[in-house]
Amino acid sequence: LKSHIKTKHQFVFEGLGKQGTPTLLNEIYTELYITESESGEICNKHDFTRIERSLKTTAVPAIPIKCSDIFRPLTEQDKPIRTVLTKGVAGIGKTVSVQKFILDWAEGKENQDVQLIFPLPFRELNLMKNKKFSLLTLLQTFFMRETSLHLIQNSSVVFIFDGLDECRLHLNFHSNETLQDVNKETSVDVLLTNLIVGNLLPSALIWITSRPAAADLVPFECVHRITEVRGFNDPQKEEYFRKRISDQSLASRIISHLKSSRSLYIMCHIPVFCWISAAVLEKMLSQAESGEIPKTLTQMYTHFLMAQINIKDMKYTEKKDEDKEMIFKLGKLAYEQLEKGNLIFYEEDLRECGIDVTEASVYSGLCTQIFREEFGLYRGKVFCFVHLSVQEYLAALYVHLSFYNSRINVLEAHEPGAPLTLLSLH
Repeated sequence: LKSHIKTKHQFVFEGLGKQGTPTLLNEIYTELYITESESGEICNKHDFTRIERSLKTTAVPAIPIKCSDIFRPLTEQDKPIRTVLTKGVAGIGKTVSVQKFILDWAEGKENQDVQLIFPLPFRELNLMKNKKFSLLTLLQTFFMRETSLHLIQNSSVVFIFDGLDECRLHLNFHSNETLQDVNKETSVDVLLTNLIVGNLLPSALIWITSRPAAADLVPFECVHRITEVRGFNDPQKEEYFRKRISDQSLASRIISHLKSSRSLYIMCHIPVFCWISAAVLEKMLSQAESGEIPKTLTQMYTHFLMAQINIKDMKYTEKKDEDKEMIFKLGKLAYEQLEKGNLIFYEEDLRECGIDVTEASVYSGLCTQIFREEFGLYRGKVFCFVHLSVQEYLAALYVHLSFYNSRINVLEAHEPGAPLTLLSLH
């Protein structure tokens, strides 16, 4: 199992899901700033507002926690920690922190008192929404057939549930049946609630990650520690660009430009936004005549979108009209899924917006696919935009284009008699 997990987690595909060139995680990993969070500090503010707020509330330095120490109590704490909830805005590095925790364990570097780690991402658990499993058969489906009841019950086990905000299962902690038998078949949501509460395998450790808005899906009394991933601090931002850009003079110009825009520099706390900025600015600042350099978030995403279209056209030589149609469809998908609160979506969601699955693959910079190839039983595709802010940008573009081209205000679609004004798009 360790060997299998090491193989699966040793590479990272920066920004582009699994279409990009794999890079060894240990070669590019920068320790993220993780702190213990106030109990119950659940906030539904927009991610940008949360980052801005966190910059203003760090007068008293919090004690940083390494991701490998996520279950270790701080010096003044004496109670054991069973369940950890780690929150952080989209793209801040929660999944990479999980990956690093798992890889360090599999390579024998950290947490060697743990015998088994079972990473169960919600985006993959969603694919099993209408199936029934016992805990044992669920683990055998995800991992090795040799996973045995004796092994699970007599080992130190960690379950990692990454992406609570992506969950489409109905996690009802109050009315779901109580389950203590690891051999009894039931729905996946019942298995999860009983694992988290401690009815199933009470000695197992549980690590859940989530965006802040969804963190309260798990009852407060079930969580023993709340941590927050705060992303890159200012020195780490600079370190990222100097690692990412081999030309150090160009890297300095990129850093200087980002510092000149408050909104861009704030967003660089998010590693994925650093990747987007590097992709756009590396090309623009290295060209003599490259037009106006983006100074706002909207300009940055517009240039990013154009860069992805140019890459696609070079590879697939498609017509500009088809580009426009595809962008509009992706925008509709982004908007409708935001309305539903979904950051990930499946083939049926794409079909509802008139998007062919193979078309989505062509736009790999904007929409990534994750294929379940390892185990054969569940080969469903999971789709997401590379970052929530890209989804928000495309949704806003869809709203704008609907009004500009067709005089349809999708924001007032449920109010047929309401007047259409451009002001309402703001």
